[in-house]
Amino acid sequence: VRLQASGGGLVQAGDSLRLSCATSGASLNYYAVGWFRQDLGKEREFVAAVSWSTKKADYGDSAKGRFTIYRGDAKNTVYLQMNNLKPEDTAVYFCAATLASYNRIYFQASEYNYWGRGTLVTVSS
Repeated sequence: VRLQASGGGLVQAGDSLRLSCATSGASLNYYAVGWFRQDLGKEREFVAAVSWSTKKADYGDSAKGRFTIYRGDAKNTVYLQMNNLKPEDTAVYFCAATLASYNRIYFQASEYNYWGRGTLVTVSS
């Protein structure tokens, strides 16, 4: 599975962005998908994850109440809607996927087998 994250950019605090995680020529059915982020000098941080059933999703503490992860109507895209962005959200955002059972989600980067290149989100104050 080849993943591509996109949608990053430079925004101001309080703005919104929607990141996309897409595969080419493949479906994300049967894959749990997660978003992580990493800023310079920091460890990779869990942001959000969704089960392939779409019935289960969870968020890192920094994302709760502001971010939403969801699957698109097409079977090959997962989105991360980010609202009320803050300067501390500045990071490179990565999406990841792994084969999973119906409602399973994963919180650790080591649990994901497939990673895409990241997309940079910069939030100015």
